Amino acid sequence: MKQTMHNTRVRWVLGILIALTLAFIWSNSMQSRAVSGGMSGSLKTWLEQLLHTEISEFLLRKAAQVLRNLAAFAEQYKALPCLAYTHLQPAQLTTVGKRATLWMYELTQDIENLEFQLERLRLLGSKGTTGTQASFMELFAGDEEKVRRLEQLIAEEMGFAACVPVSGQTYSRKVDAYFLSVLSGFAQSAYKFSNDMRLLQSFEEMEEPFEAHQIGSSAMPYKRNPMRSERISSLARYVIADSLNPAMTAGTQWFERTLDDSANKRISVSEAFLAVDAILNIYINITQGLVVYDRVVTRRVMEKLPFMATENIMMESVKRGGNRQELHEALRVHSHAAARRVKLEGGANDLIDRIAADPIFPLSREEIVSQLDPALYIGRSVSQVEEFLRGVARPILDRYNGGEIHAELSV
Repeated sequence: MKQTMHNTRVRWVLGILIALTLAFIWSNSMQSRAVSGGMSGSLKTWLEQLLHTEISEFLLRKAAQVLRNLAAFAEQYKALPCLAYTHLQPAQLTTVGKRATLWMYELTQDIENLEFQLERLRLLGSKGTTGTQASFMELFAGDEEKVRRLEQLIAEEMGFAACVPVSGQTYSRKVDAYFLSVLSGFAQSAYKFSNDMRLLQSFEEMEEPFEAHQIGSSAMPYKRNPMRSERISSLARYVIADSLNPAMTAGTQWFERTLDDSANKRISVSEAFLAVDAILNIYINITQGLVVYDRVVTRRVMEKLPFMATENIMMESVKRGGNRQELHEALRVHSHAAARRVKLEGGANDLIDRIAADPIFPLSREEIVSQLDPALYIGRSVSQVEEFLRGVARPILDRYNGGEIHAELSV
């Protein structure tokens, strides 16, 4: 995967970390064993926590780009009626743009959760091998004020609000569990989007980008498989399962520290960040080139709309003096007959013709057909999109307005 994005800050941070590590190795070699051990553990933890923050901020910018892409999409299609589904069965209408806000809202929650974890993240500081700061008391000849001042300076230099008040040898491994829980949230949101896209592509209503020379299927040349969405689904499952690792690690730490966290942490935490980074890259790529087949969307709506319009037809007939109970029974009979024609005979939906021919309905054919305007059945979809973009999405996008991020896939 290739990306055009600003990596200057990441390179700068890694350079500083390398320089700090080399300087530390040189200076630490001249200290006593107790001091050297305490300082080694602290530096390792500082680097881990700093990378937590840097990588998280990198992911936040990518998530904001997905949000930006979907915001433009939702605005464009906020008034295009489409079938909504409950139990994967056609239900009352929504709009293509309104559905996009559902994907966006879940992503905004993930962004805010990660921001919250970053705000409350505290540096381990200089706690030593068991958290008592004994090594640093030795280093500063028992001067507690210097030890406290050292922690304050370390936190400031590393960009943290403060250090944790107490600890064992390491920061609480619950911190890793908190962060991977949030990363799992990003995976869940992207998973939902990718599943919806896979279904919509099978309905031929929407498609992810498809390159001019992309192979849709190795066996069937005509196919256009949703490969990008499938990749998101695959990676998302991994992250969701991986989030259990730090939770189990946090719960099984003995006293001030055991080493059974180390190998697990270095795999589970790093791979979760890498996998979510890949998920967001693909998410950006899909949302920057979403395709909507308007006519297919409208055709599918009109196939089901006569059934949805029956309540409006009944109420309008009651206003004209019709008996509600009799009208309801007539609509039930006609609806089932029309459904049988569609399902068993493969014919067109003739429900409107049946209603128009039934004298129990005191409406002209034109009046009945007038109830087949999809815009009558989308409720506040348009207003909800506008309100969401203005009140929820825009404040987040304003916080991450440092330029566009594009992602290209090799397919």
